Amino acid sequence: MTKKTWLAIGIAAVILTGAAFAAYRGLTKDKYTKYTNSFFDTFDTVVTVVAYTKSEAEFDRYFAKIQERFTQLHRLYDIYNNYEGLNNVKTVNDNAGIEPVKVDRELIDLVLFAKEWYSKTGGKTNIAMGPVLKIWHDYRERALYDPSAAEIPPLEKLTKASQYTDINKVIVDEENSTIYLAEKGMSLDLGAVAKGYTTELVAREIQAEGLISGIISSGGNVRTIGKPLDGVRARWGVGLQDPQKSILSDGDNILDVVYVNDASVVSSGDYQRYYVVDDKIIHHLIDPETLMPADYYHAVTVVTEDSGLADFLSTTVFLTPYEESRALVESLEGVEAVWVMMDGTVEMTDGMRAIAASGGATGSEPGP
Repeated sequence: MTKKTWLAIGIAAVILTGAAFAAYRGLTKDKYTKYTNSFFDTFDTVVTVVAYTKSEAEFDRYFAKIQERFTQLHRLYDIYNNYEGLNNVKTVNDNAGIEPVKVDRELIDLVLFAKEWYSKTGGKTNIAMGPVLKIWHDYRERALYDPSAAEIPPLEKLTKASQYTDINKVIVDEENSTIYLAEKGMSLDLGAVAKGYTTELVAREIQAEGLISGIISSGGNVRTIGKPLDGVRARWGVGLQDPQKSILSDGDNILDVVYVNDASVVSSGDYQRYYVVDDKIIHHLIDPETLMPADYYHAVTVVTEDSGLADFLSTTVFLTPYEESRALVESLEGVEAVWVMMDGTVEMTDGMRAIAASGGATGSEPGP
C-alpha cells in the first residue's frame, strides 16, 4: 500500500469532520437493525454507510446503489483519468481552447452550481484554479514519495499558472449540454465541491428509494438521513476532529460533537492533505490571492442541509478572514459554522452552539 493510500485512509478513519460514530449492529425497538459497510475506490477517500433497515438484504441493496452511484460520479468528475465512452472533467480539460465538450447533465449541473456560489460568496472557491492546484498537487505528491525532496513551488511558476484561472471563461451551454474552457492552458479542478455534491445527490436518490435512517460519510463530508432508529436517540451525533491532535492518537481527538438530522457536516482543515517543509505543514487549501496555503485557521466546519453547499462553503470560509467569513455565514439562511483559530481558540455561530455538545445539546432531544 502506498504512502498516499495510507494518508487517505488515515484521514477518513478519523472522519475528519468527522463522523465519529460506532460501527455495530443492534436490534432496535422498532425492529430496525443497524448495519454498516464501507468502500474505498472513489474520491480518494473511504465512504462509510450506516443505516437502520428492516433486513440485511435491504441494507445491502441501498449500499450497492450508493457505491454504484459514487463510482459513476467519481469517474464523471475525475480530472486524472479517461474512461471509455465517457466525457468527463479530464476530457473538458484536454480540450481547453480547442472545442466544447458534450457532457452528462450531472457535470453541467455541478459546474453551474459552483459558478453560482462563486459569485455569491466573493470568489474564494474557484473551480477554474486547476492550473495552480495541479502545481501544488505535483509538489505534494513528490514530497510524500520522497520527504527529502519537499519544497514549495516558486511563486513565479504559480503566478504564471494563475493567468489561466478566469472562471468567466468556463462556458456552459445548457441547450447543447457542453462545457468549453475558452483559453488553452485552463483546467477545472472540482475538489472543493465534487465529493459533497456527490454525497448530496446520492443521499437524495437513496431517500427516494426508501431509506429513512442513515449516514453517508465520505471523508470529511457527513450527510445524515432522518434520525437514528435505535429507540433511544432523537438526533445523530457527528464528531468534529480536533485539528491539533493526531488522527491516529490513542487519546480523545474529538473537539466537539454536533447533533443533527437531515443535515450535512463538512470540515476543511490544515490536517487533511499536506506535506512538510522545514517543519511547517503545507496543506492543500490554496488562497487564490496569495497562491499559498491559507493561514487563517486550523479548521472550519460548516453545517447546513445540502452537502454540496456545505462542502463549497467549508472551503470558502477556510480561505476567508474571520470577520468577513463570519459575516458571510450569518448572511446565509440555515448555515452554521465553527472556526478553530491558529491559536487553538474556537469560535461558533449561535446556531452552531445550540446543536453542539459544548453548548449543552445532546442526541436525546429534538433539534431547535
